[in-house]
Amino acid sequence: MQTKRSKRETIKRYCLCVVGLFFSALGVAVTKLADLGVSPISSVANVMSMKIPALTLGNWLILWNCVLILGQILILRRRFQPVQLMQIPLSFLFGYFTDFGMWLFSWAVWDFYPMRLVNIAAGTFLLGFGIALCVIADAIMNSGEAFVKAVSDTTGGEFGNLKVGFDVSCVVLAAVLSLLCFDWTIRGIREGTVIAALCTGFVIKFFSRKLQEPLGRMLVG
Repeated sequence: MQTKRSKRETIKRYCLCVVGLFFSALGVAVTKLADLGVSPISSVANVMSMKIPALTLGNWLILWNCVLILGQILILRRRFQPVQLMQIPLSFLFGYFTDFGMWLFSWAVWDFYPMRLVNIAAGTFLLGFGIALCVIADAIMNSGEAFVKAVSDTTGGEFGNLKVGFDVSCVVLAAVLSLLCFDWTIRGIREGTVIAALCTGFVIKFFSRKLQEPLGRMLVG
C-alpha cells in the first residue's frame, strides 16, 4: 500500500514526471525525424499525422492519448479514479513537447541511412530515459500503461503480457489505418518501430537501476 505523501514530495514527483515526459517526447521526435517508424504506442498517431498533416504529430498524440483515457473510463466506469484525469494535461504536455522536439531537432534529417539509424538509437535512448524518470516519479501513469492496467484490473490478466498485446495491437491498428489511407501500402511503420519495441525496455531497466536510489532520496528528502 502506498504511504501518504507530503505536498512537497507530491510536487517533486509531478515535476520529475514532467521532466520524464519531456525527454520521452524528444525521443519520439528524434525517432520520427529518421522516417523509419516510431515506437508502437505512437504508431497510430504517426500514420494519421502523415495522412492529415494539417495536425502535427504532437496534436495526433494528444488525440490518441485522450482516446486511451476515454477507454479507461469505459472499462473501469465507477472504479475510474478522478486523479487519473491528470493524464489529460500530461497528454497535452507530451504532445507539445513532441512538436517542440520536432522543431529543436529539425536539422537532424538525413538521407544517409546509417545516420537515420543513429536517430533511431538516440530516440530510443531518450525515450527509455524519459520513461524511467516517469516510473521513478510514480506520480501518474501514462495513458497507454494506464489503459493496459485498466484491462488487467478488469480481466485479471497479467500486466506484462497485456502490455505486449497492447503494443502489438497499436502496430496492427496503425498498419490497418495505413493500408486504408495510403492505397494499401504500409507507411509510418518500419524497422525503427521494431527497434524501439525491442530495445526501449532494456534502456528503461538500465536507467531505473542507476537512478532509482539517488532520485528516490531526492523525492522523499
